[in-house]
Amino acid sequence: MVDLSINCGGIKSPNPFWLASAPPTNSAYQVCKAFEAGWGGAVWKTIGEPVMNVVNRYGAIDYNGQKILGINNIELISDRPIEVNFKEIAETKKLWPDRAVIASLMVESTREVWNDIVKRTIDTGCDGIELNYGCPHGMSERGMGSAVGQVPEYCTMITEWVTEVSTIPVLVKLTPNVADIRFPGRAAKKGGAHGLSLINTINSIMGVDLDTLELKPSVDGKGGHGGYAGVAVKPIALNMVSQIAIDPEINLPISGIGGISTWRDALEFILLGATSVQVCTEVMHYGFRIIDDMLEGLINWMEEKGFRSINDIRGKSLASIADFGDLNLLYKTVAQIDESKCIQCNLCYIACEDGAHQCIDIIPHDGKNQPKVREPDCVGCMLCFLVCPVDDCISMVRKDDGTEAITWNELMKKLPQPLTWEALRQFQAKHGIEIH
Repeated sequence: MVDLSINCGGIKSPNPFWLASAPPTNSAYQVCKAFEAGWGGAVWKTIGEPVMNVVNRYGAIDYNGQKILGINNIELISDRPIEVNFKEIAETKKLWPDRAVIASLMVESTREVWNDIVKRTIDTGCDGIELNYGCPHGMSERGMGSAVGQVPEYCTMITEWVTEVSTIPVLVKLTPNVADIRFPGRAAKKGGAHGLSLINTINSIMGVDLDTLELKPSVDGKGGHGGYAGVAVKPIALNMVSQIAIDPEINLPISGIGGISTWRDALEFILLGATSVQVCTEVMHYGFRIIDDMLEGLINWMEEKGFRSINDIRGKSLASIADFGDLNLLYKTVAQIDESKCIQCNLCYIACEDGAHQCIDIIPHDGKNQPKVREPDCVGCMLCFLVCPVDDCISMVRKDDGTEAITWNELMKKLPQPLTWEALRQFQAKHGIEIH
């Protein structure tokens, strides 16, 4: 049997799948409906200062027939009164005592205001608090959201104001709109945070309407920057989550967010250090029902691989992360094309000829133009493999025997310094590396 239960910084839930603080968690109706579907937790849509939202609020990127590859929003925090939200949080927690109910908070940067809202939040009986230091639009212009998350000193200060009165776990939600995510992460740790949530949305302008010349989305002819989310942000989120996970100065539980649309995405976050994962855009697109596939897929994978708990897999891929200088320079692969599967679309040839290293030829064969790799010239860049539309038609085949390995950092210790092209060529010739 697989046990999906987790404990993320003191917040427990029956599975790692949480709803992120966003439109899908704006009411007790939605959160309870999500729990009925099987979600393990929910971070309530951020509660705080009075706001008024605008119309329109969302813009999206569609690509190659796929709707909402990425979504941009200029929606603000909850526009419902604080009292209504607190009442519904309390009611939801009573109805679902085994699920994680987390209150997301954002108020002005004064100790008294933060102390007050934290105490009122605790009275709801919720399981934890998430501090929203991430929103890049609207609230940041008022000195909140990413305006806090981008300044480590503010991050520490406000977190301390919260933790000095909080009797429940506190997660800090980090903005990706920084040069180095580790600095606000360390600042939150210094302020007493029990865990970190990341990433929040990425500052962006979604696009321009080429007919009206207005920004998208348009609010009566005007627009501006907003928060970018969805499938397209996953690689950025994975990088930042892993940076936090491997930083020895932080060492806090992580709730991973950013582009999670399938159980595979969620699993990647967990393998790179996340304990829980938060989902928003995919729910806005397809509804709460997606939890069925997420649970089934994760359970099946864990059973197939012989894992019994989330703790067994959390962070298991972190050991694979290395700086470029520690990668094996003698590892060599070349592309090979399976002619029986090739459909002669010639995308591999075009990509290699115009965008890579000109090592694929077109050979007439049985009345067709068959692409063929010149292996001695192939540098193993993998571009042809990536553009090929047929599964398993192109494979990257290892050519070195695995008996030797050397990294750039090691090479610099062996070769004369400063390094010359001639010394590098001699090293390449010795190890049979083709010079282009």
